[in-house]
Amino acid sequence: MTTIAVLGLGAMGLPMAENLAESFTVHGYDINPTRSELLSEAVVPFSSARQAVKGANYVLLAVRNYAQLDEVLHGDDGILEVLPRGAAIILTSTVGVEVAEAADLQLSVAGVELIDAPVSGGPARARTGDLLVVVGARPEVFEAAKPVLEAMSSTLVHVGDTPGKGQAMKTVNQLLCGVHIAAGAEALALAKRLGLDMQQCLEALMAGAAASFMLGDRGSRMIEGFTGEDGPGGVEVRSRLDIFVKDMGIVTSTAKEAQLPVPLAAAAQQLYLLGQGLGMEAYDDSQVIRVVSPK
Repeated sequence: MTTIAVLGLGAMGLPMAENLAESFTVHGYDINPTRSELLSEAVVPFSSARQAVKGANYVLLAVRNYAQLDEVLHGDDGILEVLPRGAAIILTSTVGVEVAEAADLQLSVAGVELIDAPVSGGPARARTGDLLVVVGARPEVFEAAKPVLEAMSSTLVHVGDTPGKGQAMKTVNQLLCGVHIAAGAEALALAKRLGLDMQQCLEALMAGAAASFMLGDRGSRMIEGFTGEDGPGGVEVRSRLDIFVKDMGIVTSTAKEAQLPVPLAAAAQQLYLLGQGLGMEAYDDSQVIRVVSPK
């Protein structure tokens, strides 16, 4: 029986753990103990990362950034010291090409494989195994992990034979996602200023050529930030605004390294940075609309 330790039970980690528990033995751990309380009985909770990875064939990491990745590998409760040779880490987070490549070098010294497998699709699709998973991994490692990766995904793409290639593909994905959210925010803010019914406008846009997944997914929450009694801070947080501060930073720095101009991505990045500067970093990323139109 394959055992998977899921470390990081946030917006994506928790539903991925619940989904995988339908087919595998799953251990769960989060630095915030209240997240473990949300797990169903199908996932076995642990009070430390090191305890969670004991006996695991795969360790799925759903961390927010490089700092959390470094902590889970090398910190006081770091797992690298206790992982057996031959184990594999499935990195589902967006951390950038260079970080994944550096982590692969460190892990290879310890005899641990890295499967660079960032995901896209959101929490609801994570729970049903309906994610896009793009993978950079050595072919034999990818083939061995396929049952786990297929359980997570509706679309599984092996984009390269080395860790880092998954991050490269996810960077391209996040360029579009970040720009689409920002463009949707500008469009609905303009609709409001022109005196249009925002909900009717959203429905009409989603029926035509201007439709996009991000507009459909974020649009109702953008409107709620204007119409809800609690304002933008009362909107359910499904993806924090500061995640796109991080991700668009990865996009623009990667493009700079590749000597490619990305003016649309850079403009979108500024909106997320402005939102962070206004104290909105923990708000849902849909509330970037309030940066465009505070009222």
